[in-house]
Amino acid sequence: MMKMNRYAIYYAPPEGAFADAAAQWLGWDLARGRALPPAGVLDGQDITQTPRKYGFHATIKPPFRLADGVDLAQLDAATSGLAAGLPKVILPALELVTLEGFLALIPAAPSADLQDLAAEVVRALDPYRAALSPAEIARRRPELLTTRQRELLGIYGYPYVMEQFQFHLTLSGALAADQTAQAMAAAQSHFAGVVPQPFVIADLCLCGEDDLGQFHLMHRYPLMA
Repeated sequence: MMKMNRYAIYYAPPEGAFADAAAQWLGWDLARGRALPPAGVLDGQDITQTPRKYGFHATIKPPFRLADGVDLAQLDAATSGLAAGLPKVILPALELVTLEGFLALIPAAPSADLQDLAAEVVRALDPYRAALSPAEIARRRPELLTTRQRELLGIYGYPYVMEQFQFHLTLSGALAADQTAQAMAAAQSHFAGVVPQPFVIADLCLCGEDDLGQFHLMHRYPLMA
């Protein structure tokens, strides 16, 4: 596997109609590492530019630099071993919502199994993460976070983990109020019939950020418990 600047553990859909539709919507194929003409355009305005660099995904462990003394082979082995001991998560369905001003697909109902999976991945792989620099901390705007979120930022390098975690598959950047209804309709039409039901999380995906800031799928690790 090629060395990257940062790594993350994502959910990304397996090869198939859902993954293809998502790549076309965002204009970036995470698995193949290639740009596509984005379908997420409203009246000539690209609403997918912000999430495009990350590819279509749901964050499990947010992007991080490797700690000193840790190499990619160690992260690979740790992720493989972790996934082998974790069970698949089955959700009844996803729903399309606006989440803090952007479009996203989220579980139609809360899932303790999903929360447990995400928490264990964050905890187990944290020894491989470099501590945040002062500049990285500042970019998280800690003054706007809750006390608990600041605590999590200090412990795990990200404020929205553990009980603050919300599984979501981002479909747009921030939308103006007058764009929301049109964007929802466009996304519903684009993804009609391709979002799996039930929705199964069957593996963990190691993704990496290249020198241009673009993320690529590097490896899948099946959840085997």
